[in-house]
Amino acid sequence: MSHDFLHLSRSYRYWYCLGLIAIANLTQVEILHAQVINTTPTVPNPNIRENQPPSTQPLPEPSPPSRLPPPEELLPNITPSSPEEAPPGEIPQTIVVKKFNVTGSTVFSPEDFAKITEPYIKKPITLAELFQIRGLITKLYVDKGYITSGAFIPPQKLQAGVVEIRVIEGGLEDIKITGTRRLNPGYVRSRIAIATGKPLNRDRLLEALQILQLNPLIENLTAELAAGSSPGGSLLEIRVREALTFNTQLVLDNGRSPSVGSFRRQIQISEANLLGLGDDINAIYTNTDGSNSLDLGYTLPINARNGTIAFNYGTSDSNVIERPFNVLDIESNSHYYELTLRQPIVQTPTQEFALGVTGTRRESQANYLEDKIAFPALGADNNGNTRVTALRFFQDWTSRSSRDVFALRSQFSIGLGALDSTINETSPDSRFYTWRGQAQWVRLLAPDTLLLLRGDMQLADRPLVAIEQIGLGGLETVRGYRQDALLTDNAIFASAEIRVPIARNQRNNTLLQLTPFLDFGTAWNRSGRPDSVNRDLGSNTLVSLGLGLRFQLQDRLTVRFDWGIPLISISGEKNSWQENGLYFSIVGNPF
Repeated sequence: MSHDFLHLSRSYRYWYCLGLIAIANLTQVEILHAQVINTTPTVPNPNIRENQPPSTQPLPEPSPPSRLPPPEELLPNITPSSPEEAPPGEIPQTIVVKKFNVTGSTVFSPEDFAKITEPYIKKPITLAELFQIRGLITKLYVDKGYITSGAFIPPQKLQAGVVEIRVIEGGLEDIKITGTRRLNPGYVRSRIAIATGKPLNRDRLLEALQILQLNPLIENLTAELAAGSSPGGSLLEIRVREALTFNTQLVLDNGRSPSVGSFRRQIQISEANLLGLGDDINAIYTNTDGSNSLDLGYTLPINARNGTIAFNYGTSDSNVIERPFNVLDIESNSHYYELTLRQPIVQTPTQEFALGVTGTRRESQANYLEDKIAFPALGADNNGNTRVTALRFFQDWTSRSSRDVFALRSQFSIGLGALDSTINETSPDSRFYTWRGQAQWVRLLAPDTLLLLRGDMQLADRPLVAIEQIGLGGLETVRGYRQDALLTDNAIFASAEIRVPIARNQRNNTLLQLTPFLDFGTAWNRSGRPDSVNRDLGSNTLVSLGLGLRFQLQDRLTVRFDWGIPLISISGEKNSWQENGLYFSIVGNPF
């Protein structure tokens, strides 16, 4: 009898797996392009949102608004001194000047000086008034920030009523950097030098110092300007205190798809000044019950205007552990390579506008039944492989003040049919055009009270392979729904959140905030999808209202718990916390 029971069990498992295989093939469209979780479960593809390269990730949350240090802290006020001058030569006590000839200026035009000298022409003036004119020209320079420039009257003979007033435009003789330990002094010197060309301008120097003060490699800096050895020459000494550049971050949350295990463990190790050049290297290892991934990145500054070149690599492997599809042994692996060039075009203490280009190569493969059968992913080849090569052109703009931070990002992606990329007779494949726009605004309403607005949009010109689609639902988008409940070619997302302090402890520097939020997202596919894509679908719009708690201990620990209530119901199982609208996140910085 036991033998018969064993035979029946094996027979049942055989027919059960066979039925799931049939579902996998019959519902392959819904697998990769589902707009909603249906009551009839579809086989999940673990490759869909696994191992996203930096170019396709959402904007990171900006740091809260902060106050720039006042100019007098960075560069103490100095009293400008006019160049030493000899007695003006053979000039009588009272003279009639027909013309003033101002020489040596590269900043102001003759018309600018004429406005000063006009009242003193063609009438008797004293020697004191002559020196007063010289002082007014020096004041013109100083008022415009040229604090080391000045005018003087050289020895001369008065001929035809023409008096020469000579200008010496000041500059830096040397920039001395002190206080650096691991950071190459040339890193600081080069960023100051581009703002201290001749003639030296105090406002441009202050702006360069403030930009450096915002640099995460620098904890604090002060500057001192002293007289040099030559007329108009100055010496600039900058004292730097370096910031800690090594960081280890531990993350625990339930932000992954339940198909590979929603509970995510992550460790990130980074060094922001590896070789003393301001070069950054980081490694991120992420693990769930059904997946492992490793992301590596290296960024190198290439010029004094903070242009950078970055290389990123990521690899992952995963298997579906969600019932009932775990018996199919669905396994996948993916990896990506990215090379990014980014150059700020406008950079001030309050604004930055940058242009960049990224070359991306992404490859994924999925199989099931112990790698015996290729996973039926729409757009993949007969072996379950998807290969995408793309160029992405992006523009970043950030505006920062003591009350708010506003960030915008626009990115155009062009899929190329090159380097053995996936090419199919019909879409989707590696050829596509997409645009993605992202925005964030953080407003300081009161001490420790923040308003956070976020937006994200993607538009595609044709159907996309799964790894290029955009997902809605989950910890980072519409809370209250399963991770990537909607996965489509096009989507619009918006979120509003307020962080209100309910408890503070100044002694321990701890803060507890209440965080009500409202999330919205809608998604749709491009025309040209098979009709089955739109069959038996529920709403393609997600809306949720929720409440959260956020606890922060200095910069060492941030704990967050959110409860999202879906206002539009979708069908599907609710076996995990996130499928019931509950999310948690623990971020620790032990070092």
